[in-house]
Amino acid sequence: MEWRTCYLDMTLIPLGLLINIGYHVWLCYKVRTQASLTIFGIDADGRCSWVPAMIKDIEKNNIVAIQNIRNMIMGSIFMASTSILLCCGLGAMISSTYSVKKPLIDSIYGAHGEFVLALKYATLFTIFLFSFLFHSLSVRFLTQLSILICTPQDAIMTLVTPKYLTELLRKATFLNIVGNRILHTGLALLLWICGPVMAFLCSVAMLLVLHKLDFVARKEKIKVGITEESGTQPEI
Repeated sequence: MEWRTCYLDMTLIPLGLLINIGYHVWLCYKVRTQASLTIFGIDADGRCSWVPAMIKDIEKNNIVAIQNIRNMIMGSIFMASTSILLCCGLGAMISSTYSVKKPLIDSIYGAHGEFVLALKYATLFTIFLFSFLFHSLSVRFLTQLSILICTPQDAIMTLVTPKYLTELLRKATFLNIVGNRILHTGLALLLWICGPVMAFLCSVAMLLVLHKLDFVARKEKIKVGITEESGTQPEI
């Protein structure tokens, strides 16, 4: 009985978070050491080429550049709005006198006390709040980039260099990725309300999906490697 009411929460939830953190530490290592095998490394290389290409002929490319940055801003705003909306919902649920756990007490595993319930809501509220913070910071850098990218590059002693603009885009993209991953973790932990077993299984399943999306497919890696060595289009 003790295992059902307490130890599952103390074991599965921290274990799921540690697996999540361990995966992203390993992913950061792969991005730094084998960038061409991850979508983040390939995207970073593309961003380094995109900014100078836009600046090179900004009079013709200004609309394209602003539209791309606007799309990124809209995506960050949408995710930030989603995060703060979830925070508002959790805040209303915490302050409500109605206990949503009553119909589920006898049907799920894990602890059901008032302290554990408050811990669940407080953890989710903090996670979604940090997701909102990272997305709002991403919007800030993207807004700054949208203004500075149209700065004339022939101005004397200008401080707005392609390297500076690329760094702004890198920071904005990094904050957006971190905000998304925090939001994904929070969505998995939402199932903690239904018990730690569901939350742990969802976290593992989410990492399997993210691993599939974060790394380039095997055939594409072989294709890239052969192309770089021989300079010809391989047949696969």
